[in-house]
Amino acid sequence: MSGAASEVLIRPARAGDAPALGRMGGRLVRMHHALDTRRFMLPGEDVESGYQWWLNRELARSRAVVLVAEREGELVGYAYGTAESRDWNALRDAHGELHDLWVEEAARGAGVGARLAEELVRRLRALGVPRVMLMAAVGNESARRLFARLGWRPTMVEMTREVEPPDGT
Repeated sequence: MSGAASEVLIRPARAGDAPALGRMGGRLVRMHHALDTRRFMLPGEDVESGYQWWLNRELARSRAVVLVAEREGELVGYAYGTAESRDWNALRDAHGELHDLWVEEAARGAGVGARLAEELVRRLRALGVPRVMLMAAVGNESARRLFARLGWRPTMVEMTREVEPPDGT
């Protein structure tokens, strides 16, 4: 099976895609947790069901975009983003957020992630956002390289500090 991105259809996710979205979302959660077990949520035994519920719920939101990459009838990736309003707390004007981008390992390196990201940006732009922001895990070098190549620039650095109980327990 060829991995060429041109053989991949990028389309809006449908309710029937929920099980595959849950599986891929579970892999995304586990990958992030492995990068920093204290920063990223503990996946649990059935994170796939939780992620399936979450993305299926997002499909109904008019300000959310969930896309899938389909090759030969099989889902090989997805992207999830939202259009957001002004956020005084984060000092952000209206914008889009790319929350998730996942490509199955067998489909990586063929441009699928770039196509998903670009289509997500196009659809968020159609919702009226002037810019799209994202966060990429420090340890996820391949994602950071992809996003930089596609025109994203670093603007903030998230820093995390654990707050231990005063008595050390």
